[in-house]
Amino acid sequence: MRQWGKIRRVVVKVGTNLLSLEGGVIDEKRIEDIARQIATLEDEGYQVLLVTSGAVGMGARQLGLKDAVKQIPMRQACASIGQPILMSSYRAAFEKYRMICSQILLTRSDMNNRTTYVHLRESVFTLLGLHVIPIFNENDVVSTAEIGTAFGDNDRMSAMVASKVDADLLVILSDIEGLYTADPKKDPQARLLSDVESLDARTMGFAGGAGSTFSTGGMKTKLLAARIATLAGCGTVIASGFKKDALLKIVHGKEIGTYIHPRKRLSQKERWILNNTHQGAIVVDEGAKKALLEHKSLLPSGVVKVNGDFASGDVVQVQDEQGVVFAKAVPYYDSTQASAMAGHSNDELDGLLGKGHKDVLFRPEDMVILQEVEG
Repeated sequence: MRQWGKIRRVVVKVGTNLLSLEGGVIDEKRIEDIARQIATLEDEGYQVLLVTSGAVGMGARQLGLKDAVKQIPMRQACASIGQPILMSSYRAAFEKYRMICSQILLTRSDMNNRTTYVHLRESVFTLLGLHVIPIFNENDVVSTAEIGTAFGDNDRMSAMVASKVDADLLVILSDIEGLYTADPKKDPQARLLSDVESLDARTMGFAGGAGSTFSTGGMKTKLLAARIATLAGCGTVIASGFKKDALLKIVHGKEIGTYIHPRKRLSQKERWILNNTHQGAIVVDEGAKKALLEHKSLLPSGVVKVNGDFASGDVVQVQDEQGVVFAKAVPYYDSTQASAMAGHSNDELDGLLGKGHKDVLFRPEDMVILQEVEG
């Protein structure tokens, strides 16, 4: 038995292959089984959030498409067709257990914008307080940059959701047993890893390539998702959803699949900075880099140059003069102002910016040192 400690909030991600039968027919029995297990957990006092794949695949199969859909307009069309099919099945399944579910469609920009993110978090907590099951999916119908790229897969989106709502456990269910030391289909010596203490380079090397025809995730994306979750103090289990009562057994501590242990939980702001898409970069000299690594503020005199366009409050990368990214931060100034301030002493700033300005670009509480959280 795994010793979780106290678990209250669980994020469950179900993959495309788990939800569809041969020929593209939606597996209503599988969806009902997932709803049954979630309803049981709710009765036991857990809060459960569901992240589901399948909309693009369902739409593609409705259209009779046999191959992977790669073109963005066609993926959007398939998502538009498949999304209501998927949600209709979930609603019917949860109604059998006298439960209400809600739909939350996300894009990466929803997570990037601090104000939107805070409102989203409050909405989710309201739904949980009402004992409603929030069902998340990527909003492929309107997102373009995200499809197949940044957000790209619901594995990592599920980890972002887990991070944002302070989940205690992330369960990723698909058609694979967990993380093996090699491809079990090719190597008879491949061994299933039950426990993974840390996601080091060797462990990440065990991951294979992409997933099935209509899914976007493989084992690599699941490990990248687990890495995001670990920094939120959230453990991750990767397991097969085809095992009977897999979700119930996992939450109850049965040793199913691969468990990736959490690390010390970062603050909400640190996680938001770390997982946000950067809008530009600030290049600093060696003196400024040393000061930042010692958790001091960034003075304008230490800025060498500014790359890209960003607004005040956007997340940016912080680079040294060799181009190495060692931190992410939220500056008080936009890129135009930061460029004007670069290399100037504080005494010179009044002439550039006028009176009443901040004399630093950002402070330690507005920054995350990457080697401290990703090492």
